[in-house]
Amino acid sequence: MSEHPHRDTDRDTDADEAALGQIETEVALLMRFGEATRRATGTAEHRVLDRAAYVILRHLDTVGPQNVSALAARLNLDGSTVTRQVSALQRDGLITRTPDPSDGRGTVISPTATGLQRMAAVRAARTRLYGDMLGDWPAEDRETLAVMLRRLNEALVSRNRTR
Repeated sequence: MSEHPHRDTDRDTDADEAALGQIETEVALLMRFGEATRRATGTAEHRVLDRAAYVILRHLDTVGPQNVSALAARLNLDGSTVTRQVSALQRDGLITRTPDPSDGRGTVISPTATGLQRMAAVRAARTRLYGDMLGDWPAEDRETLAVMLRRLNEALVSRNRTR
């Protein structure tokens, strides 16, 4: 046991504050560099869908047809924002609306074959990009990064739901 127990606590607090400060900086840079990389990537595959369309189509592909309220809740967006995005997707032939089986007054959104094809092309292009960027990382490091990013996203979703 330390002669000065409070010194260890102070050191732990300082280290935690430094780590949190570093996390804040790295997340800000991640968002900035990620956006710059998306814009700078020359392949058309990255540009067949905007970010909102890609996220909506990925979600629908994973969980199946959803109503706008469920989409908005899952994506932590305002219902009117999702309605606008879904309207654009429908106009482009990337989703369809059908009557909601649980509530005949509402509709559920499903991806079309074209929407799924475009989403798959963007996903494949992004996967190749990350494969290139992280190709010299050990597999264990890539797996750790994947787990940590998922945990960060889950924490963000959880925090936003409680607000």
